[in-house]
Amino acid sequence: MTRKELYDQRLLKEAQQAVMRMHTRRHFLKESAMGLGALALGSFFGGCGRRDTVANNIIFDPAHPLLPKLSPFPGKAKSVIYLHMAGAPSQLELFDYKPELMKMDGQDCPPSLLEGKRFAFIRGVPKMMGPQAKFAQHGQSGAWISENMPHLATIADEICFLKAVTTDQFNHAPAQLLVHTGSPRMGRPSLGSWVTYGLGTENQNLPGFVVLTSGGKNPDAGKSVWGSGFLPSVYQGVQCRSEGDPVLFMNDPEGMDRDLRKASIDAINKVNEEEYGNYEDPEILSRISQYEMAYKMQISAPEVMNINDEPAYIHEMYGTRPGEASFANNVLLARRLVEKGVRFVQLFDWGWDSHGSDESLAIDYGFINKCRKVDKCITALILDLKQRGLLEETLVVWGGEFGRTPMQENREGKKMPFKGRDHHTEAFTIWMAGAGIKKGYSYGETDEIGYSAISGKVEPFDIQATILHQLGFDHEKFTYQFQGRPFRLTDTRGRVIEEILA
Repeated sequence: MTRKELYDQRLLKEAQQAVMRMHTRRHFLKESAMGLGALALGSFFGGCGRRDTVANNIIFDPAHPLLPKLSPFPGKAKSVIYLHMAGAPSQLELFDYKPELMKMDGQDCPPSLLEGKRFAFIRGVPKMMGPQAKFAQHGQSGAWISENMPHLATIADEICFLKAVTTDQFNHAPAQLLVHTGSPRMGRPSLGSWVTYGLGTENQNLPGFVVLTSGGKNPDAGKSVWGSGFLPSVYQGVQCRSEGDPVLFMNDPEGMDRDLRKASIDAINKVNEEEYGNYEDPEILSRISQYEMAYKMQISAPEVMNINDEPAYIHEMYGTRPGEASFANNVLLARRLVEKGVRFVQLFDWGWDSHGSDESLAIDYGFINKCRKVDKCITALILDLKQRGLLEETLVVWGGEFGRTPMQENREGKKMPFKGRDHHTEAFTIWMAGAGIKKGYSYGETDEIGYSAISGKVEPFDIQATILHQLGFDHEKFTYQFQGRPFRLTDTRGRVIEEILA
């Protein structure tokens, strides 16, 4: 073969490669409209198209994904505030009173509690540890609440305690994912994303799903716990801050006024609309919605996120300090957000992992400080929602991802420098209030030392099913088509906890 023939062959090969690069996956799917591409698109997009589609008895308009929608049946709740104590607070120092455990304090752990069990850190034979707090009964319900939550004790008759919650995940990230997405692995939509997909939001100038974090760190599972998974990304949680600008980079850059920014967004979205006309990819519509939402939030978000205009008695009630980043500020912001029509507000407070490895993680020191930072403001939230007539339509949920062991942690067989408890999957407490949940009620019971659930056992899927039910959804029918099959939040499990419904 001559040099010229070799050169011509190379040019031909490069030309063929260029043509192949032009035929991207999108081009292939578009051009295969009557073949496998059409089947793939139908599955991947979950039935989303230019026109309104009906799925699960809800009208879904992909061009306006956050418009308010009616649920399949009337729900008691219009919005949800979920307060997650990342790291897992100890139920044995808060709500699950176990005097028999105190009698075993300092004794070697019985073999029956160790054989065949898996723990995150405990090895060998740990010592039993009695409750590190005093308990008393409160309200007409006689709920047992420890001295660590003195303010919450005053509203015991507004709360429904789930005392026998269990999980099969003993590490933080998988357990948090299970609680919030229905799967211990990444990739599934979060509870807040499902809710905004199903109901939209009542305020088109604010996100339908807002996330507020405190404690200095994000949860161990990261932002996946408020991600949208395979749902269009417009339904993922929008993380806001309780100090400074609510959302970073939301303000106009230097040299750009609001009119110029609007013109820029209009130009970008015109291109996006043309792209959607070609490919009908719902993520393009999400991009359009997000640009428009960012523009609207420039006016709405700073107003609703500014707690300075709250009266002095409200700041005293919550223990808030404007200008600081704190859990208390976030709780007050949660009330303001649902008051403005935001559908789902998720709060994560990091720092509840009480292993006893240092003073800040000691059950008898750091844990107490964490309780002091949340007790007053959470109580204020319930009272404030009630006085504004919002508690009847706002579901408040409080809890962690698992519980703590009745025995003291002895990491790798060695006693910890401070008092602490290891992760525990067989029993922990979550409580709920408002929106058709029984008041002053405790459901479920653990054994005499708080090790195992013995009645009223529930798991995260049951809590998710109950939350969706209160919002007007049958968790078994509320699905989204993905990868050729319908997915749901509760996967293949879960039941509505009818016993706690008023």
